Amino acid sequence: MQDEYRTVARAGVHETEINRSRFLCALAPAATEQEAQDFVAAVRKEYADATHNCYAYVIGADAAIQKASDDGEPGGTAGVPMLQMLMRRDMRYVVAVVTRYYGGVKLGAGGLIRAYGGAVGEALDTLGTLTRRRFRLATVTVDHQRAGKVQNDLRSTGREVRDVRYDEAVTIEIGLPDADVEAFRAWLADATAGTAGFELGGEAYGDA
Repeated sequence: MQDEYRTVARAGVHETEINRSRFLCALAPAATEQEAQDFVAAVRKEYADATHNCYAYVIGADAAIQKASDDGEPGGTAGVPMLQMLMRRDMRYVVAVVTRYYGGVKLGAGGLIRAYGGAVGEALDTLGTLTRRRFRLATVTVDHQRAGKVQNDLRSTGREVRDVRYDEAVTIEIGLPDADVEAFRAWLADATAGTAGFELGGEAYGDA
């Protein structure tokens, strides 16, 4: 697994005009290829009267799934430069659709490549990106007397508390960077006089 990846901070649309053609870049986070395809279909429906709706998406922290479409523009002048811009910015789990309304002036292959790639770059700059970092899920089990203090200590040291369950004991789910696991284990034993349970789970990604 990758240690971290970047994705778009929020969904949105950025518009730019080049030689009287309007380029609207719609960006959105997408957890799966199906989500990306659904977003492309929704944008195409919204801008059904446009000259072209070209798209590119990258799914997977390791960029395992990459797709691009020129949607009628000359081969390699739209979808590929859009995809290249996403990859150059290390973007993952993201989908981009650039809608073009033709303005009567031909841009040529070089102009199209710059326009489509540039539209994605500008949209990323406008909407912002965020980094998500890999961490280990872990479960802490403590008695009710210590639970409140442990939770406060976790939050005050910037630990991500993901879930808290109250049964006979209190179960607190947290996320930890791999490098912190042993130090955390020692801290927890010290903070609870060795009474807390600690169990490592699987891996996930969270905001860095």
